[in-house]
Amino acid sequence: MKRLGWRRWLILIAFLLAASVAGLFVVRTVRRAVYWSRHRDEAIRPWMSVAYVAHSYRVPPHVLYRAVNLTPVPHDRRPLREVAREQNRPLEELTADLEKAIGEFRAHPERYPPPPPQPDGGKTR
Repeated sequence: MKRLGWRRWLILIAFLLAASVAGLFVVRTVRRAVYWSRHRDEAIRPWMSVAYVAHSYRVPPHVLYRAVNLTPVPHDRRPLREVAREQNRPLEELTADLEKAIGEFRAHPERYPPPPPQPDGGKTR
C-alpha cells in the first residue's frame, strides 16, 4: 500500500470535515421533519408560543396574532400563559380564541389577506 503525502492527508481531512458538517445538517433537517410530522394539530398548551401553535396547525401566524390582539413580532417566543397574564385574561379564553381562529381559517382561508408588510422590510437580524 502506498503512503499518503501530507497534501493528500490535508485533502482527506478537509473532505472528512466537509462530509461531517454536511451530515450534521442532514441529521438536523431529518429530525425537524420527523418532529413536525408527528406534532400536527397538537392540543394547545400553556408553554406553547403563538408561532408554535401556528406551525402545528398550519395557519399563518398573523391570523393567530390578530385573533389574540397582538402585533406580530419576529421570533416572539413568549408562552401563551405569559401572553394571557400580560393581557389580564384567563388562559382558557386565549386558547378558545386561538381555536376559533384556527377553525375559521380552515373553513375559509380565502377570507384572510396576506400579512401586512413589516416596517423594516421583513428583514430579521
